[in-house]
Amino acid sequence: MRISTRSQVDPFIVMDVMQAAAAAEAEGRHIIHMEVGQPGTGAPSGATAALAGAMEQGALGYTVALGLPALRARIAQMYGEWYNVDLDPNRIVITSGSSGGFILAFTALFDTGDKVGIGAPGYPSYRQILKALALTPVDLPASPENRYQPVAADFAGLDLKGLLVASPANPTGTMLDRPAMSALIEATQGQGASFISDEIYHGIEYEKKAVTALEITNDAYVINSFSKYFSMTGWRVGWMVVPEDHVRVVERIAQNMFICAPHASQVAALAAMACEDELQANMDVYRANRTLMIDGLRAAGFSKFAPPDGAFYVYADVSDITDDSRELARDILDKAGVAVTPGLDFDPVRGHQTLRFSYARNTEDITTGIERLKTYMAAR
Repeated sequence: MRISTRSQVDPFIVMDVMQAAAAAEAEGRHIIHMEVGQPGTGAPSGATAALAGAMEQGALGYTVALGLPALRARIAQMYGEWYNVDLDPNRIVITSGSSGGFILAFTALFDTGDKVGIGAPGYPSYRQILKALALTPVDLPASPENRYQPVAADFAGLDLKGLLVASPANPTGTMLDRPAMSALIEATQGQGASFISDEIYHGIEYEKKAVTALEITNDAYVINSFSKYFSMTGWRVGWMVVPEDHVRVVERIAQNMFICAPHASQVAALAAMACEDELQANMDVYRANRTLMIDGLRAAGFSKFAPPDGAFYVYADVSDITDDSRELARDILDKAGVAVTPGLDFDPVRGHQTLRFSYARNTEDITTGIERLKTYMAAR
């Protein structure tokens, strides 16, 4: 049986690292996980309690494709609280995680072969989803001087049909301020291209609030999720905000591709939005971990990175240590018992000289991991 050319997507290298770490643990070793980009905590207690109550009341069947009206209304309220944006709930589409949002957005906006710009380093699934949809991802190598965020000059003359940005970004944790976001939106629209803003790490910021594209324009797609700030990775529920005249377009695609996001997850997500004390307690852990990671990596000898504004990653240039980040990651796992991610996932061209460190786990793990990295680097 033949295999489509669209299926020829690259593997997600971090999954290989996770598998190697799991194999080491199966042998009895204690591994510190700095490779995983997910919170170490579970869903807020109010979310699980609400779902338990809903399950006792009756069956949870299909919802409408756009999602539970109460959840869409609560998300719109959040935009007022966080950004002072007056958002019509009818523009919100509940999705099967942010991944479902990307599939819907790319399908709604682009035709076969269209070129879509993505920053490099960047989340690898952008590239692979675009490929699987027979679209053409165009990596835009972002410079350390711009804190690894794209600028308009990076895509001048490239005839893009769309630009996707992330702020805070994975793997760097850096953010676009309002002037930078505005400049990218203006340049994209000047080319007649669509603008997509991945805002999945909003809420996990340290010194200032992240800027949503909706503060600047209504002519954009914004994608978010309950996975990160709300600590609900496995529940697979997210949302997207689209222009008013795109709602029906996206709805028709969602009806056929997904029917709806999981009803149970939507119930839990709505309740999670009321669990602010618990969510801020998680943020206290991330803040402490960020300080430990920044200071500890520098002390260990991983000193070339842009301090993260948000999310829970540090993306370090290790070109002074190795030209093979994948082998370095293997060696760190083998000798130090710390799992880290080589940068090849995020930047196929320059990633052989970078590593991503995640500090999403508990503070005790981060402290132990830093000490192991110091010992490892001292012995090199």
